[in-house]
Amino acid sequence: MTGLSAARFALHERGLIREGYWADLVLFNPHTVRDIADFKDPQRAAEGIDGVWVNGQLSYAEGKPQGERQGRFLPRSGSMVEGFSGAKTPTQASAIKLERNDAS
Repeated sequence: MTGLSAARFALHERGLIREGYWADLVLFNPHTVRDIADFKDPQRAAEGIDGVWVNGQLSYAEGKPQGERQGRFLPRSGSMVEGFSGAKTPTQASAIKLERNDAS
């Protein structure tokens, strides 16, 4: 799910749980998570999110931010087109991008 997005936006070392990658994780139960944002309150946090880690640091738990915010702006590190060259589907493009990264 997130590997494809990271590949599409050329964000290296993001989007997968892999040694050497940045640990950006969300812990939730798919049976209890619920998006409660609406037009009146579009930034309302979802219910059922147990924890969020940004760059390996706990950032959100118990329904509220924890400690300092660890997020930062991530510029692209390449072309979005490059990540998709030779692919017929976005999922295939993500796999191609990962293979290229592993080969280097």
